[in-house]
Amino acid sequence: MSVAVERIANLDPVWSSLRAEAESIAVSEPALASFVHGSILAHARLEDALSFHLANKLANADTSAMKIRDTFQAAFAAAPEIGQAVRADLSAIRDRDPASRGFVQPFLFFKGFQALQSYRIAHWLWKSNRTWMAMYFQNRISEVFGADIHPAARIGRGVFIDHATGVVIGETAVVEDDVSMLHGVTLGGSGKERGDRHPKVRKGVMIGASATILGNIEVGEYSRVGAGSVVLQPVPANCTVAGVPAKVVGCAGCDNPSHAMNQNFLDQIVSDFDI
Repeated sequence: MSVAVERIANLDPVWSSLRAEAESIAVSEPALASFVHGSILAHARLEDALSFHLANKLANADTSAMKIRDTFQAAFAAAPEIGQAVRADLSAIRDRDPASRGFVQPFLFFKGFQALQSYRIAHWLWKSNRTWMAMYFQNRISEVFGADIHPAARIGRGVFIDHATGVVIGETAVVEDDVSMLHGVTLGGSGKERGDRHPKVRKGVMIGASATILGNIEVGEYSRVGAGSVVLQPVPANCTVAGVPAKVVGCAGCDNPSHAMNQNFLDQIVSDFDI
């Protein structure tokens, strides 16, 4: 490692930990050494490594990896807050996902992380009035990662999208900081209405697998949405909703459900409905 790269790593604990993990993998699994070096260790910054890795995944016969990487690099240079969000998202996965064993695993292999970071670049393009390129990114994200996130949607930092397959987030949706959601979640419209028509998910919310939330409704902070629920009405803060259509079945169970990731609240439902 050069002196300059080492200095950057020391000032960036997430990048430093990512590199340390990558170095260990390169030694313990020689068959992956070249891949790990090319994707992580050959780069000076987390942003550089992410640009390289995702560009190779998103490239196809229409747009080269080099052009896509240039777009990523331009976004990171113009909006440093994107890099901060990347680090917060990586930390969220490490802390909340029991399947994650550090930073390298989600960085290299988890579709939820990769789809979200690619969306962040598409969102920057959208805000920069490069809407056609933003839509191209949306299409490629859907094809490669199985998640359809409109580039105009607003997503905060420290967001954890587990598995990502089948996730749909509409144009006017808002997802605030520290939200966790599982596969198959839909934040959609309720019909053919135009304008502001998608859900507003406040901070700290946990949304279970295959939950569908429709319309311009608010999901209050630190609430939980049960797996498979269909939410058509606003969700109060610090509450749990479940069912089709979803109803309040109790409190959220803890102060920060998106971190606890406790999706088993059957006892709460049984108690509330006297079953």
